[in-house]
Amino acid sequence: MRLPAIALCAAAILAGENFQYKVLATNKTGTMEREMNEAAEAGYVFSQVMGGETAGGNEAVVVMAKAPSHSKKSYKLLATSKTSTMQKELQAAGDEGFEYRGQTVFESTFGGRELAVIVERDTGKPSKRIAYRVLATSRTSTLEKELKEAGSEGYRLLGFSVGKTRFGGNELVSILRKD
Repeated sequence: MRLPAIALCAAAILAGENFQYKVLATNKTGTMEREMNEAAEAGYVFSQVMGGETAGGNEAVVVMAKAPSHSKKSYKLLATSKTSTMQKELQAAGDEGFEYRGQTVFESTFGGRELAVIVERDTGKPSKRIAYRVLATSRTSTLEKELKEAGSEGYRLLGFSVGKTRFGGNELVSILRKD
């Protein structure tokens, strides 16, 4: 099992390694993906994401961490206000071997309030197909029912957030994975 960057950072701290951090913030999803990949080329890996009001406005903020032992990564930032589009884009990324790393909701310049999902691929390893499922509902009771059903099919929950979609209003959006 692959440890998340934050766990690798914690292990490195215990081993006495030093860290460098890079904070990326923008309200343009294309800019964020480009900046994440530029940081990855310089040896940084994804650590955390959040969306919301900052001093710079309503932005997505990504923290990248650099530790000496990381391999090169490639990133995609998927962002949309339609859950059906997210399902298609996330599965296309899964077909290419990209692994889920995090999600948030933020106001983008052109798309309004969007769900943003960050996926990562290790460029030095062969990739395997990953099956993803996106669930969206406005009711927590429905969320539990849908999660139980997906769980019985072998899907595990990776993350969820509250997103405002174009058609459904406020929805609980869950991302699941099946190996």
